[in-house]
Amino acid sequence: MTDRVLGADLTVSAVGLGCMGFSHAYGAPTERHEAIRSIRAAFDLGYTMFDTAETYGTAADPHDNEKLVGEALRDVRDKVQIVTKFGIRFDETSTAVNKPLIPDSRPETIRSLVEGSLRRLQTDHIDLYFQHRMDPQVEPEAVAQVMADLIREGKITHWGISEATEDYLRRAHAVCPVTAVQNRYSMMARQHEALFPVLEELHVGFVAFSPMANGLLTGAYGKDAKFDPKLDYRSAMPQFTPEAADQNQELLRLLHNLAEQKGATPAQISLAWMLCKKPYLVPIPGSRKVERMKENAGAAEVVLSPAEVETLDKILDTIPMSAVFGGTAVKSR
Repeated sequence: MTDRVLGADLTVSAVGLGCMGFSHAYGAPTERHEAIRSIRAAFDLGYTMFDTAETYGTAADPHDNEKLVGEALRDVRDKVQIVTKFGIRFDETSTAVNKPLIPDSRPETIRSLVEGSLRRLQTDHIDLYFQHRMDPQVEPEAVAQVMADLIREGKITHWGISEATEDYLRRAHAVCPVTAVQNRYSMMARQHEALFPVLEELHVGFVAFSPMANGLLTGAYGKDAKFDPKLDYRSAMPQFTPEAADQNQELLRLLHNLAEQKGATPAQISLAWMLCKKPYLVPIPGSRKVERMKENAGAAEVVLSPAEVETLDKILDTIPMSAVFGGTAVKSR
């Protein structure tokens, strides 16, 4: 797989692997040994960027995902970039499958969380440490100063902000240069394109999570798709309702037709569209199946010309599509 550079100097695979689904949010967790084998298989396929978070866990082990990633990659640690996140916890009083988030980016909290992540990941440094959500009770300058301290101490080498806004990014970046933002981005969720000029001005990369609209753009889910209402966030996502299946027919037909023209799959087209749009953009699809990881990696070889990308953008501006999941609710602590 080809490489890309985030920020000033963080070289990563053009497509990264989102590891959350092995433990969290997409149905029953993958069996431990199978998850470790699959993550390692992604490395063998050419993935070098692996994204996790200290909150991606199970009821039995709230930090399970970092442990899986650390175990799978420990003997190739010097050949990969481990990405994890800090600064949220779940509202455990909620009965929703997608529990609200409670942000906490107080400096003392960050200090505690980074030590736990380093231990679980079996490493002495984190390659890219994301603030998982902005904390309205902590100024961005204060968070950035902790990041500067952690970089100086060698505990992290780069940092970023998930779901960043322009003002927050600029203020944080002025204190400690930000390597990347990690925001939701797909053909169905393009609101953060407004941030692209700012990223180019500041030389900040973009890591795209949910790049296939939580799997919808693979074309694998029809009107009869069922999801576990207790364990799978998709059970509550608007793009997976029977009504949405009708609304998204034209969009999925567009993907299928272009895939046939390019000798690719709909999933590869949805990823290639963003890869060919910006050189600093890295999607992190979250498949648990090795054959899907191979398919997603192949998106880096699918070439769409600037004219084709522009044409697609114009079509996406007007084509009918359903509402799409926009993110988990955030509560004050």
